[in-house]
Formats: sequence, structure tokens, C-alpha cells
Amino acid sequence: MPPIQFLVERFESGQTVAELLRKRYKLTWTRAKRIVEGGHIRVAGQTTRAPEQRVKSGNRFWIAAGVLELKQVPGSATKTKVSPVAPKKVSPKSKSKTLVPPPNIELIYSDDAVVVVNKPAGLTTSRSKEDREEFGPGQRFLPKTLEEFLPTVLGTPNRKVFAVHRLDRDTTGLLVFARNSEASLKLQQQFRGRSVERRYVAITRGVPKTGKIETILTPDRGDGRRGSGDAKAPDGKRAVTYVSIRESSNSFGLVECKLDTGRTHQIRIHLGEAGFPLCGEQLYDRPLKGQRLPDDSNATRPMLHAYRLGFQHPETDEFVGWELDPPADFTDCWKAVSTTEVPTRRNDAIPTNS
Repeated sequence: MPPIQFLVERFESGQTVAELLRKRYKLTWTRAKRIVEGGHIRVAGQTTRAPEQRVKSGNRFWIAAGVLELKQVPGSATKTKVSPVAPKKVSPKSKSKTLVPPPNIELIYSDDAVVVVNKPAGLTTSRSKEDREEFGPGQRFLPKTLEEFLPTVLGTPNRKVFAVHRLDRDTTGLLVFARNSEASLKLQQQFRGRSVERRYVAITRGVPKTGKIETILTPDRGDGRRGSGDAKAPDGKRAVTYVSIRESSNSFGLVECKLDTGRTHQIRIHLGEAGFPLCGEQLYDRPLKGQRLPDDSNATRPMLHAYRLGFQHPETDEFVGWELDPPADFTDCWKAVSTTEVPTRRNDAIPTNS
């Protein structure tokens, strides 16, 4: 079993570490205290051996690998039983039926309605409509998605989450999932109504102009790639991106983008078609039927990070938001192509939601 991690929910705030363990996993007081005193628990990133320590809403709670084993209750598809077991060695040839998530999925916030995560590069957000239609039951043989891993990461492997928006496979940053169908519906309405605040930071080859990019995006611009097409195209969709420059150095730009619409690959397409593709971009890095533009950045993925996310909470109606600095490969890329550090300030030149 991998480590178990979750965020303390509002109704659990104020409980002791041992009490939370006992209630969540139906342990005896003796077993719960022994786990804590054995140094198998971290709260908010710090190891604790104090069963009486109290937790707060939003604390990241981590349980060491092998301390608890999640088991399916016979005859039940919706409930889990947690049995405490001692850590054990696993044979390299043994096969586990448990879905083991990658270790770099970071929980930012979670409650009964939503979970916000820091999506790592290289992981698909959710199964596409095309995959579902093409593979049907065969989807189980495809690489697992973040949507499929999240229930296990949250410590509730039989409680599904609902994807309400997506980030590209190699884009990092803030992503929200709904934890019930009602919250999913309300969040989807906000995305359709364009009231969700989404801001990205990117590293570009060359420095684009500050301003608004508005085009009609189509599935095929004429060379098999998504891109801008005729305004009257029957399959075209309006796409608007606001671009602002944070820094420029050595013919590279540190660019902030705000989405007014959320089309597939929108930022990558708009910057690429403007002649300033992302560092590491290998799809939207050339003009229509033209040659690839040079890339001296040595980036191994498109340098795009969703650094800010804000929306109206589906239960409380309160506007909530988070900001998240880019990962190490992003900052390393900027250091390699420039002479300045990646600033973490917000850029007030970008218009806010009205």
C-alpha cells in the first residue's frame, strides 16, 4: 500500500490526531495511539508523536505506507473497510489490485464538496470522450487518469470525484474536482458562465505583446492541428486569452495569461500562432504548413503552469481562490534562458472578472 494522505475536513477540525484516526478508520483507541506514537503520522508536513495534538481544517494528514491497508467489504461496492496491518515487504513479482497513485499528486484543499489539487506534468486529467467511445470497457487497460487516482489519494477509494475542467497532460498547476454530483453541476455552470478565475504563467520563445487574443478555434486549421479558422466555421468556437508580460530576458518571455474562455490547448495555440510558442512546445510551434520554430530552451514539456484558480464555493457561495508557484522544472527553465528570477507577484494589468 502507498502512503495515505488527505486534507482534514471542516467537521473534523479540533479533533485530536488519535481521535481522527479512530473515527476515519474504525480503530481502537489503543491502536490509534500506537500508530501516532510510532511516528507514522505527519500533520501539515510535520511528523507528530502526540496523540492529543489537535488538527485544523485544511491540514494535510499523511499516514506512512503499510500502516493501514484498505480492503473491500465483501458484497459491497460503495464501502471500504480499513484493517491495520504491520508494514510488509512486497515481492517484485507480486501484483496488487490496489490502484497505486503516483507520489507527486499534491492535495491543496478538500472538503465534502470539492477537492483542489496541484496537478503534476505527465498525468491526464480525466478520460476523454473519444477514449470512452473508442475503448469502452477496454479503458481499464489505458494509463490511469488523475480523476481515477484521486479517490485513493483522498483516502476514500470508493467515492468517485467529478472532473469539471481540465489541464493538458503536461501542464501543471491548480485543478478542482467536485466530490458529489450537485457540486459538479454548480461548478460546471460557473465554468460555462465564465465566472471562474483562471490565470497561467508560461515561458515563451520571444516576447509577445501585451493585449487580447481573440480567434475562432477549430479542430483542424488545415494541417491536422487545432487552431484558428474562419469565423463562420460550423465547428468553430470563440476563444479569448488576455496576455501580459511579467519579465523578458535573452529573447524569452515570462508571460501571464488569463482565460476568458477555456478551449482545448487555447493558450498554447494562441501564443504559437502569434509567433511566440511555449518553450518545449512541439505541436503548436509552427505556422500553418510551415517549418518548426527553433527552441533553444531544452525544455522537455510545454512550459505552462496554472498558478491561480478562484470560484464560488458550491456549498457556501463564498468566493474562494488559491495561488501556487510553478514547479522546479519551470523555474529551472527560466533560470537557464534568462538572467532574472521567476517573480511570484500577480500582474494587475490583466483585467479581473466583472
